[in-house]
Amino acid sequence: MKKKWMNKIAAPVIGATLLFPTVAGAQEAPTAKTPAGDLRATLDTLLSEHYVLAVTSMMKSYDGAPDAEQVAKALDQNAADMTPAIASVYGEEGSKEFERIFRGHNDYSADFVTAAKEDNAELRAEAEAEVDEFVEEFSTFLDAATEGNLPKETAAEVLELHEDQVLMTFESYVDGEYEEAYTTFREGFSLMFDISKALSVAITTQMPDKFESTKADTPAVELRSTLNKLASEHFAFASLGLQKGFDQAKDYDFTTWAEDANTADFKAAIASIYGDEGAAQFEKIWQENHITAEADLVAAAVAGDDEAKKAAEDRLYNEFATEFGTFLGAATEENLPTDAAISSVQTHEKQKQEAFDAYIAGDYETAWNKFREGFQFMFGVGEALGGAIVAQNPEAFGGDVTMPEEMPKTGMGGTADNDSTTMVMVGLGSIAAIAGAFVLRRRMSNQA
Repeated sequence: MKKKWMNKIAAPVIGATLLFPTVAGAQEAPTAKTPAGDLRATLDTLLSEHYVLAVTSMMKSYDGAPDAEQVAKALDQNAADMTPAIASVYGEEGSKEFERIFRGHNDYSADFVTAAKEDNAELRAEAEAEVDEFVEEFSTFLDAATEGNLPKETAAEVLELHEDQVLMTFESYVDGEYEEAYTTFREGFSLMFDISKALSVAITTQMPDKFESTKADTPAVELRSTLNKLASEHFAFASLGLQKGFDQAKDYDFTTWAEDANTADFKAAIASIYGDEGAAQFEKIWQENHITAEADLVAAAVAGDDEAKKAAEDRLYNEFATEFGTFLGAATEENLPTDAAISSVQTHEKQKQEAFDAYIAGDYETAWNKFREGFQFMFGVGEALGGAIVAQNPEAFGGDVTMPEEMPKTGMGGTADNDSTTMVMVGLGSIAAIAGAFVLRRRMSNQA
């Protein structure tokens, strides 16, 4: 192992199957809701959740946090959820081998944590050797399972990068270099979506009949995956930020910094197409009764001010949900119905608040179960919102894209990201153009 690190929205069904044989085959109009698109979305969910829980588990364990055990259990359950999914594609024998390799690789995280706390070089070297063994075994497995559609060398390269990013984030956290820690956190999170893309393309190329010859890298599926990434990253940092804020942790400001960076990604995508006015409209809604209200919620919880806490919760659940749901409904010309959008935003806020309330109460098992539920719910955003955008602009999503010859070299700047960014800008550009009309209508209404 190289020591680079030295220095109507519905949640997807997780852990059930990667095959969706009932979906219609040939599509007359572009859509992200295809067997291959569903495969990629499911892998997006499982792999990105694995990364968030792996990094968080190491941080919590190092701190001796009271919920460290529950985060580790959530990480193990994530691995267990992958087994039936793998079985649906590669059978029971393949899934057992996958589980042996993948579920077991979570174990050495504890050794890295103990080595850091005890400054134990020997234990650290043993953990590094286990990482090397995992990369060798899992890359071999992926190459064999996909019959070379995901070559061992490529798989090994990206797996090593993934492991490096997990450890780089942890190392920076231990050193108190929180901006570096959360920068790498975001890079590592993004990389999981690139891995999902490569793996889903390899599987669908290997088994075209099982996925009705649909592709996992069409423009519509790229849009769906990119929206899923933005939405789930928001949930992860928002939820971690509530916990860190309540604990008055030293890295609290950096979780909110990471959440702000996520917001900037949304805003930049809109601004690049529509300009500052559309981006400002999005940011105003997103910040006032959402991001700012989260900070007020934390402050109220820390102060034990129940009245202020309820006021912040109401802003999130009612005002923000209504404003943002109305925005999305208008932007998509009701291809995503306003009522469904409002209801879904309210579900998101409820899940986030329930997880936080359980954390405050010290019910950590419930807190992390709710975290997983809320995180997975965000992957319905790409399906519903992405689907609405594609239906609204079919001409922009009618083509196919080809699988890049090499895996991306970094989490946030690789080829896949460029493709995804292009497509989300096309999609959000459509939103922004119509949002402009929405802005003007609101202005006219306010002036009346």
